[in-house]
Amino acid sequence: MAGITGTVKQSTVTTQDVQSKGYRGPFAIMTTLFFMWGFMTVWNDILIPRFKEAFTLNFFQAMLVQFAFFGAYFVGSLLYFIISMTTGDPIARIGYKNGIVIGLLISAFGSALFYPAATATSYPLFLIALFIVGLGFAMLQIAANPYVTILGPERTASSRLNLAQGFNSVGTTIGPLIGGYLIFQYFDKVGMHGAESVKIPYITFSIVFLILAGIFFYVHLPHIGEGKIEKGAGALKFPHVILGIIAIFMYVGGEVSVGSSIINFLGQHSIAGLTAVEASKYVSLFWGGMLIGRFMGAVELSEIKAKNKKIILAAIPIAAFIILGLVSGWNIVKDYLPLLILCWVLFQFGKANAGRTLTIFSATIVVLLLITIIVGGRVAMWCVVGIGLFSSIGWSNTFSLALEGTGIFKSQVSSLLVMAILGGAILPPLMGYIADLGGLQISYIVPFIAYSYVGFYGLKGHRIGRGKEAIA
Repeated sequence: MAGITGTVKQSTVTTQDVQSKGYRGPFAIMTTLFFMWGFMTVWNDILIPRFKEAFTLNFFQAMLVQFAFFGAYFVGSLLYFIISMTTGDPIARIGYKNGIVIGLLISAFGSALFYPAATATSYPLFLIALFIVGLGFAMLQIAANPYVTILGPERTASSRLNLAQGFNSVGTTIGPLIGGYLIFQYFDKVGMHGAESVKIPYITFSIVFLILAGIFFYVHLPHIGEGKIEKGAGALKFPHVILGIIAIFMYVGGEVSVGSSIINFLGQHSIAGLTAVEASKYVSLFWGGMLIGRFMGAVELSEIKAKNKKIILAAIPIAAFIILGLVSGWNIVKDYLPLLILCWVLFQFGKANAGRTLTIFSATIVVLLLITIIVGGRVAMWCVVGIGLFSSIGWSNTFSLALEGTGIFKSQVSSLLVMAILGGAILPPLMGYIADLGGLQISYIVPFIAYSYVGFYGLKGHRIGRGKEAIA
């Protein structure tokens, strides 16, 4: 490790240097990570109904898939934070690249454990495997998110993170389509029923992670730092960071709760009565909305010339509508068109302001959830599917707003924000518990409350304790 650290120090550049210059090459390489963990994370939405059937679970037990996976984010980030307090920021020592390689290797090991878990038909072992994968992803998130925000000016950090998250959404969009086909159809046909149907896909994930680890180990990525490695919990001295931690907890918990419930929700006769395979297409549309919204957010929050920005911002939903129509069918997409138009209109009201846009989009989700709870039927179906479109900028805007003005504590702040992904472990089981008691429709009160807080953070929370500098 000493040899690695020594090499890193020789090529270190400061955050100020890189923000004045920017690194398009390293940013392009980083997008592969965002794609991969998006593609794999959304498979949890496929595992939940598969394991529910294979192991005869209730909603609460099935949602433990998300508890294991996202709980690992909390544990991994907490360990990182403790280490940074006692010995100094690990990433400041080993560099972002080595942090990414470590995360990929941990994820590869966790993915490989799916094979013995399926062989033993053991739900607890599956949960352990998911926990280990989550530990690896925690390290990837801690390293990748702040790295992307500092690969250019701080004022456009939200734009870069939205663009990177756009590639994440490419993964989450095609993930349910491929996962739904492989697990519910292809491997059923070849005799791999129930838990066995996940064996080959997750072994493949393990191999891909190993290949990516090798690529990132040898590729050149600049080590960016502030030139200091400090002990202590300096990140907690910022009030807007503490409120941002809660906002990330609520955002992730709300998003995962909705995404995890779609297949079962759309399968209810009072809503749409769809089969698991049919409903998985709408899961893909839910995550596809995030893809559309994040690319639109990357454009709206960038420094592209106003005229070009308007053209591109209109072209993205139009192109998305045409592509979705060709892939999913015009009968499905025609009902999605009003949501795309609404999204474009809301970006106009956002006026390229990260906090303002976050507030507007969160308020829209709150309204959609309220309609879902009260109305039901196909209206509720499209409200739930549409939440993905308006959740799109939630992570990127919240994360970048919380990182603003934190200087040398960026990685430590990042570990705390990633720790808050614990919301994805806590809120879905809570929603499942309420669904077991009163029905799945009323359980959407959980994401309703979560997104209400995210709206507060965009409106006021990110300004608290920052004085006149908090203009976003």
